[in-house]
Amino acid sequence: MAYPKLRSRITEVQARELVTWISQAGVNVDDPERHPSIRSSDPGDDYLIALAAAHNAALVSGDNHILELVSNIPVYTSVDFLRLIEAET
Repeated sequence: MAYPKLRSRITEVQARELVTWISQAGVNVDDPERHPSIRSSDPGDDYLIALAAAHNAALVSGDNHILELVSNIPVYTSVDFLRLIEAET
């Protein structure tokens, strides 16, 4: 929540509420021991790809390095993910 791009869109109170909600609603999982078979052009993103693959999960991201993998892994922009959720409800 410290990124300037986020700080301009969310207040400190909202950030604390979001972190509290995520900690209560989220599920903690161990980091996978295996490297992903699909790699990002940004090696720093590979742990996210491995984590999603290990837990059969999709990624929701605005990161272009991850979004460029959309034809290989389930990855959505936040807008596309919200549309997907709305379509299923």
